[in-house]
Amino acid sequence: MNLVFCGTPQFAVPTLEKLAEAGFNIPLVLTQPDRPQGRGLELVASPVKQTAGKLGLTVHQPEKIKTNEDLRSKLVTLAPDAIVVVGYGRIIPAWMVQLPKYGNINLHASLLPKYRGAAPIQWAIASGEKTTGVTTMRIDEGLDTGDILLQQELGIFEDDTSETLAPKLAAIGAELMVTTLRGLQSEAITARPQDNEQASLAPILKKEDGRIDFGRTAQEIYNRVRGFQPWPGAFTTFRGRMLNITAAKPASEKVAERELLAKGPQLFLGCGGDTCLEILELQPAGKKRMPSRDFIHGYQPREGEPVGQ
Repeated sequence: MNLVFCGTPQFAVPTLEKLAEAGFNIPLVLTQPDRPQGRGLELVASPVKQTAGKLGLTVHQPEKIKTNEDLRSKLVTLAPDAIVVVGYGRIIPAWMVQLPKYGNINLHASLLPKYRGAAPIQWAIASGEKTTGVTTMRIDEGLDTGDILLQQELGIFEDDTSETLAPKLAAIGAELMVTTLRGLQSEAITARPQDNEQASLAPILKKEDGRIDFGRTAQEIYNRVRGFQPWPGAFTTFRGRMLNITAAKPASEKVAERELLAKGPQLFLGCGGDTCLEILELQPAGKKRMPSRDFIHGYQPREGEPVGQ
């Protein structure tokens, strides 16, 4: 089975590796162009490009694909049986959707139709879901609206963050993609349409999504702290400067909404609905992350001192 693989981030790497390991022929890998990173703004290759290089695969990095006649000619010549898409970061144009026999097969990090969009892992955790999963689907011209091929569930642990959950989903998704392609070859899979009435959206994250709304309960804020790591984080202000909360857990202490309470080495924060968070780790503006005891020692917050004002 001839495949073209389209992917960019670390989440896509296990799928590329599994497909190569399983013996699929991958004559071409498409990934985004190298991007400047770090203080020196040096050009850095995507994780998929780096992996493709180790596997000895040919890589192409078009800046655009919709009207790219050179790319279109290249893919027509290759005549892939399927195009596999995992976090490529480009909208797949109609000509590309219609090209391969088995279609463009996408690995999506949710149980579609829930959490369609760019940030399904983050929004599933932030919304307090106990279960998520991965879906292989045929790409159509909508946003994650194509027919479902296979799905696999995965539980979300109480202390999971988007950083711990993503590698687990990537691993089971890689296996699921191999199973999907073999099932398509053997005609063992029947595609089924999504129930659009059950759909929910997971839009691309904005910086403002990380601002803590103290009208929410401690559990709701805790879910967002977990879901929005490492970006945009969960932040408020303290003494007029940004304060990022990087680790916390719901607690039973009685603290007024928006107020801090230091008890020995522990730091508590009052939330909506007469609930409370224990702050475990935080990052004041211009400082490194620190445990709450170091924050208490350095800043000596007064009892009842407010945040977010």
